[in-house]
Amino acid sequence: MSIYEQGLNPAPVNHIALSPLSFIERTAAVYPHYPAVVHGAVRRDWAQTYARCRRLASALAGRGIKKGDTVAVMLPNIPEMLEAHFGVPMIGAVLNTLNVRLDAEAIAFMLQHGEAKVLIADREFHDVVHAAVGMLGHPILVIDVNDPEYGEGQAVSDLDYEALLAEGDPQFAWQWPTDEWDAISLNYTSGTTGNPKGVVYHHRGAYLATTANAIGWRMQLFPVYLTIVPLFHCNGWTHTWMTPILAGTLVCCRDITAKAIYDAIADEKVTHFGGAPIVLN
Repeated sequence: MSIYEQGLNPAPVNHIALSPLSFIERTAAVYPHYPAVVHGAVRRDWAQTYARCRRLASALAGRGIKKGDTVAVMLPNIPEMLEAHFGVPMIGAVLNTLNVRLDAEAIAFMLQHGEAKVLIADREFHDVVHAAVGMLGHPILVIDVNDPEYGEGQAVSDLDYEALLAEGDPQFAWQWPTDEWDAISLNYTSGTTGNPKGVVYHHRGAYLATTANAIGWRMQLFPVYLTIVPLFHCNGWTHTWMTPILAGTLVCCRDITAKAIYDAIADEKVTHFGGAPIVLN
């Protein structure tokens, strides 16, 4: 046995599991009052966003959600999607972002196959959510997101997202993953002839993919990122986790139209976005 194999095992002083949760924790501590989220009239800094993520984690834990449970979301590019990307894994649960373009049968299959305990859904998808949940044959906790940028709509549940957050603790002591190979998200394929196939991401992979994005784009401090890529798609190419690495601002774009995109670029001084070129026509 060489000298490099003796007494040099991983220990808390020299090793920690890699997780994108570290990004928001650090940025909220170092840049608490820098802008984090822009969505219509909503403006929040990183301290506020971190507190909301912790509230979500705390509230879900209070509802019995624990490590290894699946929390599904059916949301457009809105702040609640960012909060779910951090709040859900803070309790060791696994985030399942559902493709909002699929029909009720496909959504029901994914909820069933992924063993979802919770579904957080926007009112825009009321009809699909109602039909999909009805196909399950067992109840799950459904949480209604009422986005002012969408309008009134019809609630998907009696439990409102903001009411759920009010149940949570903004100082909640969330769980660091015990193993960086712990699952952080579950995504499903679509557009195939058979049933969707589930793909599991772990904390380590999410961390490395996220940092690679920032490096590949040669991003500097305080980028302003516009969400054109659907945040349900491969976790928004991991851009949901990427924004706090450099204390950036996530500008939410619910209406994926050329006018909305160009207006956001001009109004919010956007520095980065990803998306298919066709959306700019």
